[in-house]
Amino acid sequence: MMMGREALVCMADYHVWAHNTLLSALHQVSDADLHADVGLFFTSIFGTLNHMLVGEARLWYPRFAEQASPRMALNQIVETDRQLLCLQLQQSALQWQTFVAGLPSDAALPSHLEYVSSAGVPFRLPYAATLLHVFNHATHHRGQITAGLTALGYPCPELDLVYMLQQQSAKI
Repeated sequence: MMMGREALVCMADYHVWAHNTLLSALHQVSDADLHADVGLFFTSIFGTLNHMLVGEARLWYPRFAEQASPRMALNQIVETDRQLLCLQLQQSALQWQTFVAGLPSDAALPSHLEYVSSAGVPFRLPYAATLLHVFNHATHHRGQITAGLTALGYPCPELDLVYMLQQQSAKI
């Protein structure tokens, strides 16, 4: 699968925008509702946010940026304070945006990413497609969180990529 740098930059920008949009919507959610079991894979909105932080900041970023293979449970609660959790997710998204902006041209992108999974299994995967996975993974879990918000009776933000693109084109 070929993935151009320009598309990865767009996805990194979307990642920042969608995180900020979702996290802003969560300000209205009570602590009890944030921790409530709403039937998500990681049980609650809070558990899902922690999973997102584990995946993008604690596992995938070191794999890409540091050629490291950290090991930790995907359901580990790494931050118990909601404000710090949201701040760390925003910082992680910005870190990805900076990382992708610094990638070389399409022709010079690495062809593969080699790492060892949390289960100790070595992998060699297509670099650009695996980087795209990081952003797709967050999109998947943001969708789960909006389903949780709906189940709890809260309004949900529009998170489709096209809304970011429309906002960007309106500024031109």
